[in-house]
Amino acid sequence: MPQKLEELDMTTFRPADSKREEFRKYLEKAGVLDTLTKILVSLYEEPEKPNNALDFLKQHLNVAGPETADVEALRLQVSELQQKVEQLQDENKELRAKLQQENPDEGQGSES
Repeated sequence: MPQKLEELDMTTFRPADSKREEFRKYLEKAGVLDTLTKILVSLYEEPEKPNNALDFLKQHLNVAGPETADVEALRLQVSELQQKVEQLQDENKELRAKLQQENPDEGQGSES
């Protein structure tokens, strides 16, 4: 038979409270609470409340940062460009070596 709430020891609730506090600190550190508070305050201060408060929240949350798809596309582009740079550096090195073999006297002072 389950115990009544009054009969439970307070130590029963400490782990959950600890997890909640830890999660709250995480949200606070990440700026989530501050951002949500600002958005809710702006909704509160709206002279004419929007028909859909959830859409209002979504719109304002999207303003906070770039779209995830945009960030992912930029990461992919950076990766591709880094590979291209490495390829061009290797090609440059090979061409310099080839030039050095063909004209050993001309390449002495132009190494970088």
